[in-house]
Amino acid sequence: MKRMRLLFVGVGGQGTLLASRLLGEACIKEGIPVLLSEVHGMAQRGGVVESTVMLGGLKSPLISPGEADVLIGFEPLETLRAISYCNQNSVVITSLSPIVPNVVKLGAAQYPDVSSVFERIRSGVSGFYACDAEELATKAGSPKSVNVLLLGMLMGTGLVPVSLESMEETIKTQVKPKTVEANLKAFRTGVELVSGK
Repeated sequence: MKRMRLLFVGVGGQGTLLASRLLGEACIKEGIPVLLSEVHGMAQRGGVVESTVMLGGLKSPLISPGEADVLIGFEPLETLRAISYCNQNSVVITSLSPIVPNVVKLGAAQYPDVSSVFERIRSGVSGFYACDAEELATKAGSPKSVNVLLLGMLMGTGLVPVSLESMEETIKTQVKPKTVEANLKAFRTGVELVSGK
């Protein structure tokens, strides 16, 4: 099996860690060797959250700059901060929905225009998928299902050797029962967005 290094980045409260755990659980169901790692930082205060999912028998949970096969960014600036972990063969999946920091809300700083930077990134990697994940998740039933929508986009690329059925079963058993329907709808929306199916 091909070894893969996946890096999930976001801010506290976005479900970044849950998304990586869902993928890890689905891998375990299918007998795929998987290793997970989490960095919480100041997660409860909206700080940076990172997790890695290593597939195919990799022994270290760490990703060095230039090593990520896939970067899944839950927030545009966090995607930009983590772009140094990518290379020309990497695939980037990102939400375009900003989480505005308090310093911006207070008027002490400005949230940068990321569109021009993303255009440069798009030309430097092998695949780039971006959407307003919060808007799509809200349409699917809950703005809190952004994480599962992005996971669906990852699955839509066909890069991860896990079946959609295993992912859906994992979602059904790992999220709160009252959120299952919205999460499944968000997941399918993400898959369709990338795969067209």
